[in-house]
Amino acid sequence: MRKKILAISGSTKKNSSNEAIIRFVANSLQEEADVQLFNSIDQLPHFNPDLDHEAPPAGVADFRRQIQEADGVLICTPEYVFSLPGSLKNALEWNVSTTNFSNKPVAIIVAAASGEKAMESLALILTTIEARLPEESKLLIKGVKGKINAQGEIQDAATIRQIEALTASFMRTINAANEIPTKYQM
Repeated sequence: MRKKILAISGSTKKNSSNEAIIRFVANSLQEEADVQLFNSIDQLPHFNPDLDHEAPPAGVADFRRQIQEADGVLICTPEYVFSLPGSLKNALEWNVSTTNFSNKPVAIIVAAASGEKAMESLALILTTIEARLPEESKLLIKGVKGKINAQGEIQDAATIRQIEALTASFMRTINAANEIPTKYQM
C-alpha cells in the first residue's frame, strides 16, 4: 500500500536547497510513497491562541488536515540566525493544541551552513508535541550550498548516502507505525 508523506520546507525561498532535498527524497520514494510538498507555509497567519479554536483560519485547518491524512511528515529546513525559520516555527505552533503529531512518524533534515541549533530546536519541539522521531530519522547537512548545484541536484555522494539512509529509516518507522495496534483495534 502506497504511503502518503507530507513534506514541509522551512525555507520560503523558491528553488531552495531544502526543496531540492525534498525533491530528491520524493524521487527516491516514487515507487512506494506519494510525497506532497506543503508550499503555503508563508501564508499561514501568525499563531494566535485566540484564533485556535474549533474553526481556525482556513489555511490552518487545511494544513492540519494534511498532517492528519499523512502517514508521515518530512521536514527539511535551513537555519536562520542559529534557530528555526519563523515561518516553520509558526506552522508548528498551530499544531501544539492538537494531537496531529502525536505518534506521527517524522523525519527531519536541517540543511544549512551550520545547523546545530536549528536541529536541536526542531527535535525538541517535535518531541514535545509527541512526534515519533527516531534518531535515525534526523539528519544534519552542513555546508549545503556546496553540495547542491545550480540545477538543484545533489552533487555530494556522502550526502546522497546519508539522505538515502534517513529515507530508509523514515519508511521503516512509517511501516512500523501502521502495524502497531491501537486501543481501538484490540
